[in-house]
Amino acid sequence: MKFAQLLIGLAAILSAPALADTHGPITFAEGDPRVEPAAILPLESRADIIDARLANRLNTLIPKLMREEGIAMWVIMAREYFEEPVIATMLDAKSFNARRRTILVFFDPGAGEDIERLTVSRYGLAGLFEPAWEPDEQPDQWAALADIIAARDPANIAINVSATTRFADGMTKSQYDAMMTALAPEYRERIVSGERLAVRWLETRTSEEVVQYRALVALAHQLISEAMSRKVITPGVTTTREVQWWYRKRIQDLGITPWFHPSFGLQREGEEGILSGDTVIMPGDLLWTDLGLTYLRLNTDNQHLGYVLKPGETEVPAGLQQGLTNSNRVQDILISHMRTGLSGNEILARARAEAIAEGLDPSIYSHPIGFHGHGAGTAIGFWDNQEADPRGEDTLRANTAWAIELTSYSAVPEWGGQRVDFRTEEDAFFDGESVRFLHGRQTAITMIPSD
Repeated sequence: MKFAQLLIGLAAILSAPALADTHGPITFAEGDPRVEPAAILPLESRADIIDARLANRLNTLIPKLMREEGIAMWVIMAREYFEEPVIATMLDAKSFNARRRTILVFFDPGAGEDIERLTVSRYGLAGLFEPAWEPDEQPDQWAALADIIAARDPANIAINVSATTRFADGMTKSQYDAMMTALAPEYRERIVSGERLAVRWLETRTSEEVVQYRALVALAHQLISEAMSRKVITPGVTTTREVQWWYRKRIQDLGITPWFHPSFGLQREGEEGILSGDTVIMPGDLLWTDLGLTYLRLNTDNQHLGYVLKPGETEVPAGLQQGLTNSNRVQDILISHMRTGLSGNEILARARAEAIAEGLDPSIYSHPIGFHGHGAGTAIGFWDNQEADPRGEDTLRANTAWAIELTSYSAVPEWGGQRVDFRTEEDAFFDGESVRFLHGRQTAITMIPSD
């Protein structure tokens, strides 16, 4: 199917009924048809979607998360061009950066009243926050913030400081010092870390986002399929570097962006490791790609495999296909152990133990995905650390999206028993009960004819 035919109807997808409950389980019925790849909308339409989705998140997620975490007031701040991770996701679509210094305040007055959302800044944020500072009346922004805090007398005040995660460590020392100087002593004593609140804001996916996500992953899969075809690859001529830059041009032409430079490499019989750069793609090569797209503030992350048929071949050698099947089995094992309340480290240990007991040779390094490609939340392994890690101590929570990223190594008989790396990565959604791939997964190596 051509891209001209594919760029049709994210609006139609978005107009479909929302998945039942934004904060309850979001599930996919068995037998759901594959969604069409995301249409690339005009800029104004994209802005409308981003702002509507942000308003929904602020209206629904913030009250839920603050109350579950026992936070009375959350104060977030950033300077222009130095946006911290949370504020970057709370700016409206026409505010590319914080302006001068942007301070956001969330306050829960209790008794079931609405959460108050204030901006202590010179410029508003599309009506999403109530302006709460008049510089002509009070030129000192820090004094204005201190007055707002004193007037509301919160039981605690969360700020984004964390020794564990970069996503909740956005408070700079200069801003911390200025805020502490402005606050009365009794309020300094009420400062707490907003780490869990920040992480949960970033990692939680709403039903509207899941609908959009499925279409975006479908687009990523379509791009990968096109890259691994004779439309892009001429065996004996095309280099792996040329495919990387084909991706970049194609993505640019679509009007979206990658969140990392696309990877494209290959493994070859008799050669060690993954070859890339100016390596010419030849018949008999096992191809590998890693692609991440950014659109409507969501990110994808996918790795697929391809094989260039030798003259006379009509299918992928059985040993290579078995290698991908082994990685699919590791995927199945991993997601079977993903349960709320378990830490990333516990999930990693259980999945690895089961896979190894089955005779597999796994390496698991799966991560949350969403507003960031390597997103907020617990980690399930790292490619360079298959043991417990401080970054994997947090627990798995419902309504989170995941890049199920891993590999298994297999000896390929057709390559003289050579140990080959079968990397795979697919985006998925965890509803609290089970993990479902957002747009399926690769189970058969893509074949590229050599003539």
